Amino acid sequence: MKAAVVTTLGQPPVYQDFDLPSAAPGQQRVRVTASALSQLARAKALGKHYSSSNSLPLVAGVDGVGVLENGQRVYFFGPIAPGGALAEYTLVPAENCVPLPDDLDDVTAAAIAIPGMSCWAALVERAQFVQGETVLVNGATGASGRLAVQVARHLGARKIIATGRNPAALAWLRSAGADVTVTLDQSEDALSQALAPHFAAGVDVVLDYLWGASARAALISAAQSLPDGKPLRFVQIGSISAAEISLPAAVLRSTAISLLGSGIGSVPLPRLLHVVAQVLQATVPAQLQVNAEAVPLAQLAEYWDRADSQLRTVFVPG
Repeated sequence: MKAAVVTTLGQPPVYQDFDLPSAAPGQQRVRVTASALSQLARAKALGKHYSSSNSLPLVAGVDGVGVLENGQRVYFFGPIAPGGALAEYTLVPAENCVPLPDDLDDVTAAAIAIPGMSCWAALVERAQFVQGETVLVNGATGASGRLAVQVARHLGARKIIATGRNPAALAWLRSAGADVTVTLDQSEDALSQALAPHFAAGVDVVLDYLWGASARAALISAAQSLPDGKPLRFVQIGSISAAEISLPAAVLRSTAISLLGSGIGSVPLPRLLHVVAQVLQATVPAQLQVNAEAVPLAQLAEYWDRADSQLRTVFVPG
């Protein structure tokens, strides 16, 4: 079969032949119909994610949509190594397959699963979000952040504050459920001041996709502006801006800020799969939107390094 094969860590995968997998008891062989090139898939394939494997060769791709041998359409996560999702076929533990709603197409399902899972799990599983709370999404103009705004609105947030750099994307977010948008195209001190009145009015949950200077500005602003004793759950999801920050200790001592992380390892896999099922079931009735482009897997080399935070590349057979 054809697959996106990683032969050297740090180097992009190559579209080439790979042995067709045979299923063992407890496994499902999936004919892959769509698999998104997520940040997670790219980082694991390049050996840069904390869950990456150093055993080569392997097939790239962590999740996707496909058809089981009995004809059932499913979303799947965590293919069995050395297999991966960016292939014509893959092996998956049977418990890692989630049935797809009939009205949800394969490309949309593949594109929305991981970003939907990341924000839904961060809100519900980690922050224990309660309907009527106020949510701030830091880094809301990328595909994941845009979806986080929609999911927060769907789950009943009272007020949503969104930060980002792209003016057109910020305008779209206001039409998609954000009550307030704040540009990140300003100094750290100016950003902290811009966020201050929103924290003073009360923010319950921050979903942070960036880390770096904007996360530091938000944390300092929260410490200075939150009402006395007001709890804030700050959930760290992605580190697009930076892997580390320098944070004054007083930020955590002077206020009721809880720092949390959400990702593989912080939420048990069965719970993540439960969240994915909720996202997939909600996509059509809640009109959740994600921008996706279907691309033949044979064009892997052309699309692997394309970085468009607002458009998700979804590889399909061909």
